[in-house]
Amino acid sequence: MIKETASAALMKNGVNVYNLETVPTPVVFRESRKYGAGIVITSSHNPLEWNGIKFIIKGRGINEKELPKIIENQEGLMSKIGVEEQITSSYLQDAKELIGQIENQPEIVVDIGGGAAKEFAPNLLRQLGCKVKVINEDLNNCSRGPDPTADNLSDLVAVTSERGIGFAFDLDGDRLVVVRKGEKQTPDVTLGLGVAKALELGYKKFVFSIDTSVSVEKFIKEKGGSVQRSKVGEANVIDLMLKTNAQAGGEGSSGGFILPEFNFCREGILTSGLISSMMGNSKFNEILDFMESYKQLREKIKVDSVFHDRVIDEVSRKLTKEYSEVITQDGIKGIIDEDSWVLIRKSNTEDIIRVSAESNNLDKCKEIVKNTLELVKQCYDSIR
Repeated sequence: MIKETASAALMKNGVNVYNLETVPTPVVFRESRKYGAGIVITSSHNPLEWNGIKFIIKGRGINEKELPKIIENQEGLMSKIGVEEQITSSYLQDAKELIGQIENQPEIVVDIGGGAAKEFAPNLLRQLGCKVKVINEDLNNCSRGPDPTADNLSDLVAVTSERGIGFAFDLDGDRLVVVRKGEKQTPDVTLGLGVAKALELGYKKFVFSIDTSVSVEKFIKEKGGSVQRSKVGEANVIDLMLKTNAQAGGEGSSGGFILPEFNFCREGILTSGLISSMMGNSKFNEILDFMESYKQLREKIKVDSVFHDRVIDEVSRKLTKEYSEVITQDGIKGIIDEDSWVLIRKSNTEDIIRVSAESNNLDKCKEIVKNTLELVKQCYDSIR
């Protein structure tokens, strides 16, 4: 219904519609570079009732400042009626050319999650030379939820206990989570593996969201690269990438690796191919072990949105006294030591405040999160 309504509105105003039918979000981003703009009808990693629209201009998603301008600016639309045309995508061929053939035929399990990666992720990996087993191919009888970062991925964990490695996608194919030897990895590990491949390709300039693992940044700097940090959110990462001419980057919280030369969006499908191309490489386990040595925890606490700003201000005042460095770029990020930090951010859509933390010691990370949640609750109670 949303697709038909959006298509009719565009054609009514003289805009031609090129219909890809059901494809992953990265495919639409890739094709929009040829046509100038794009629309994705998707609930992304959310439950189906959150179905909505992603807007793409100049190959990237719009940011929060641009949407009001687009709504206000209705000039220049032609009076003619647009037409609709079915098209296909060269995405698989383009991705294969970028990644190159994989010689050692790694065995990989792909958990589709009943989403749009169905016809793309397994086919790309097979064309690259991988041996692929697919689970949860269709939405009916799918054993897991739409977001692989939140789900325990029990089927994929069970199957990969012997096969070695698996990839789980969200519904629209831009999020990717890695499972290795029966153990689900954090989303930051997915990003870290994409970064390792980018470094292998010679890229040195990276942009990450402020909540991305410090392990990824350390790994890059050890290899002679540089890192800049943006606010949380794919659009914010892309904006800073464009301003700084960054060669790669992404969001640790969503397992979202971004390679601008191919796509200005989180690229779950391409990243699965890039990671697969490193399997069998002597450095693969070394890279993964380094990333796994850091632990990230992400929690949330219910706080009425009308109190968000006051709670954040009060938390900031108290953390400034406790930590030597506090960053207020996006919420409050307290630097505890060179291996540990905590980030407190308000949600823009829900009555919650998010708390993220990282450390190279799991017990320490748990303690940081516990103490921070208690601090947020105390500030909230004192303000109400």
